[in-house]
Amino acid sequence: MKILFIGESWHIHMIHSKGYDSFTSSKYEEGADYLLSCLRQQNITIDYMPAHIVQTRFPQTVEELDIYDAIVISDIGSNTFLLQNKTFYQMNIIPNALALIKEYVSNGGGLLMIGGYLSFTGIEAKANYKNTLLAEVLPVEMLEHDDRVEIPEGCCPINTEEQHIITQDLTQWPPLLGYNKLRAKVNSITLVKINDDPLLVLGEYNKGKVGCFASDCAPHWGSPQFMQWEHYKSFWCNVLQAIKK
Repeated sequence: MKILFIGESWHIHMIHSKGYDSFTSSKYEEGADYLLSCLRQQNITIDYMPAHIVQTRFPQTVEELDIYDAIVISDIGSNTFLLQNKTFYQMNIIPNALALIKEYVSNGGGLLMIGGYLSFTGIEAKANYKNTLLAEVLPVEMLEHDDRVEIPEGCCPINTEEQHIITQDLTQWPPLLGYNKLRAKVNSITLVKINDDPLLVLGEYNKGKVGCFASDCAPHWGSPQFMQWEHYKSFWCNVLQAIKK
């Protein structure tokens, strides 16, 4: 299997104040290192595209996306796809990246969106996929407003379908610390719920398969217990197998 994994990266800019004086520092982080290493151990080939690379190097044709069995979008807002450098700074007309993903799925490709502060509707509604072409493709209805549900005390998901290959061995889930609140569309399949809301939803869009995992694949919503879970690796591999073309 070959996948394109997009997002799960960020820059942090800090101000350090020490009495009268202050200075700044910055750092770059990638959140999916552990997940990607787990997938590579299962002979899954991954092209990783951090968030800032999307603005300059995202494929410009469906044919470039067709080499992948699945595309994964994780914690990266829709603006990054829609306001690429050539358009935002140079006013060039370029292909709509989300339209290319929609066509890729419609033709038979697989798509998985993983939750986070900049997934689905996201923090302060800034991810804004609700108002994009992917709203038609995903198997969930997204909220109009900030969709985060923070659970600092932790909440363990519950399987709603135990015969599916993804959930059949998951008898006990570890706690998660939050998720994006979603509503499953008609004709989709909700395999797992958290706090009585959909957590893992599968569906189809024309010839393609789509999935949504409403929480994080990494901290902070991904608790230490989740990251160290014995089924962590097999869970993500099975989800990708279920949506791949």
